[in-house]
Amino acid sequence: MPSVVKINVLTVPTEQREVLEKRFASRAGTVDSSDGFEWFELLRPVEGTDQYLVYTRWRDEESFQAWMEGPMKAAHQGGGSEGGERPKPAASGSTLWSFEVVQQAGPRKG
Repeated sequence: MPSVVKINVLTVPTEQREVLEKRFASRAGTVDSSDGFEWFELLRPVEGTDQYLVYTRWRDEESFQAWMEGPMKAAHQGGGSEGGERPKPAASGSTLWSFEVVQQAGPRKG
């Protein structure tokens, strides 16, 4: 059974980039221990776009859905750290792309 890749495309205005990256850094580790989780990358745009890509790879669709319904939902529903208002989202838009891994390669050893 092939792994599944989820790419969340986040439209982030220039002035919100640092905010977005800091928020991801502060949540580092929240996905790592999820069952079926295989890989995460936050990709910053270099030129020509204001869209960040949040790349995650999962053992299967069920593992991704379990994370979405559990830890991810809890992390996004939490209030501010002092119990105040929830911070405004750094992204102005979001689209989720789904893929199956049909081929992969890594560097040759030796």
